[in-house]
Amino acid sequence: MVSRITDRILPEIKEWQSRPLHPVYPFVFMDCIHYRVREDGRILSRAAYIVLGITAEGYKDILSITVGANETSKFWLGMLNDLKNRGVQDVLFFCVDGLAGFKEAIGAVYPDARIQRCVIHMLRNSFKYVNYSDLKKFSSDFKAVYNAPNEASALSELEKIKEKWGKKYPYAVSNWENNWEDVSSFFQFSDGIRRIMYTTYTDKKTIPMFFRNPAVTGIS
Repeated sequence: MVSRITDRILPEIKEWQSRPLHPVYPFVFMDCIHYRVREDGRILSRAAYIVLGITAEGYKDILSITVGANETSKFWLGMLNDLKNRGVQDVLFFCVDGLAGFKEAIGAVYPDARIQRCVIHMLRNSFKYVNYSDLKKFSSDFKAVYNAPNEASALSELEKIKEKWGKKYPYAVSNWENNWEDVSSFFQFSDGIRRIMYTTYTDKKTIPMFFRNPAVTGIS
């Protein structure tokens, strides 16, 4: 029964995977879901490469899901080229994790796109260096950084974090300092837009108005 169902839906899956896409996406999120499968009596690790786009109207659109082996920037490069071949000519912001080579892969296909490091991934990476007893206070203090009204304020708050926690947890703070160029992109936008850029939340009232008015955004 499973085989009959699979045979029936595979053509539809292939059609969906190759369907034409919009020429422009303001935001595109790229991440992997890792899971274990049984193949030929062995348990193997697999990665589902997921590309989520936010349309100019403010709606989420799953652009692609492809199963591969472990996550690599080379595989992502192939998926980026696939997006280009399916009609995506421009992406304003890519939100990604810190996978080595990810930034270079995006630059090779979409050289004008901005990179926004996923804030959730950044926080998790920093929390790995913090003792459990300090984690609640550290995470509470760090909200002042990514919730700051602008980049200057965020840098000021990061400096306060460094003064308070830097000696005890230097790697938790340097993680943000070393990647600031790719973390700070969302500070130029309002809070409603930011929530899209560091999560996958979509405000269907705010986003359409935002992207329909180039005078507000400076984006045409």
